[in-house]
Amino acid sequence: MNKRHDITAQTKQNLIDAFWQLYCMRPISQITVRDVVQRAGYNRSTFYEYFRDVHAVLEAIEVSIIPTLDTLPPFDGPGGAIGMPVAQFWEWYARNARYYAVLLGERGDPAFAIKLKRQITPTILAMFGDAPPADQARRALVVEYMLSAMIGVMAHWHQQAEPMPIDEAMALLKHIMQHGVMDELAGAAGM
Repeated sequence: MNKRHDITAQTKQNLIDAFWQLYCMRPISQITVRDVVQRAGYNRSTFYEYFRDVHAVLEAIEVSIIPTLDTLPPFDGPGGAIGMPVAQFWEWYARNARYYAVLLGERGDPAFAIKLKRQITPTILAMFGDAPPADQARRALVVEYMLSAMIGVMAHWHQQAEPMPIDEAMALLKHIMQHGVMDELAGAAGM
């Protein structure tokens, strides 16, 4: 039974890998089940044992790389040095870089960034406890800004031919989070 499970898992992964190779080359609207099974070396009925269509394959990939509340690293609270653990967030991103770089890139799916932020936001908001409704709206806006910036920076970093060393990029993100964008821009301009 265990061997059967291993074969099943491998078949599913082969279909995912074949889909991903195609998705890296062209938009999902130009990918068919036939394309995927030809690349993977299976027949259509095998594909349909695992997925209903090519969109379901993309959804499976997205679900597997979006951190859940259980898999997110612990965040320091307001008394801690930094609320968002940049290194852990970057590590999560790096583990799935081949997917994130495409999904968050120019040809990626804009809805993916929204799904990613939607999953992470409650954890960050929870570390600050309950707040009056006016403060909740303000906090949600700040978290949206922070996550959009972090996701954008990480996607940009992965798309560079020669990105700055990762430790420098993480230090820069931490500095921006602690001191603000304008402070960093003024410092970089020698002001």
